[in-house]
Amino acid sequence: MPTVVVLAAHGSRAEAANTAHRVLADAVAAQSPVSVVPAFLELAEPSIPDAIDGAVSEGATSVLVLPYFLHPGRHLAVDLSGIVTRATDRHPGADVRLLDLFGADPALVALVVAQISRASARD
Repeated sequence: MPTVVVLAAHGSRAEAANTAHRVLADAVAAQSPVSVVPAFLELAEPSIPDAIDGAVSEGATSVLVLPYFLHPGRHLAVDLSGIVTRATDRHPGADVRLLDLFGADPALVALVVAQISRASARD
């Protein structure tokens, strides 16, 4: 397992939201050529640092932290970047990188348009 993707969500007090994120990570993992694990910034487990540490301890040489966030903000700019910087310090032999947030993908526009089209077709 040379590469692991940590799919990082905020976390919620609503356990159904945390469960939905775990289910999403499992679905992505089933279609991905690399291992994908869910993690949370706060309010749920595993934490992002724990997921990174776990991946490295299981043999990952590359850990890609993919923020499952729609828009940039403090969590991305400060919290997640700090978590990745500290993980890089803890694991100098591993490539730990913060990827661009989920919402920055241009394919998101097509997804939203498709959802609107499906809803409009029902009217």
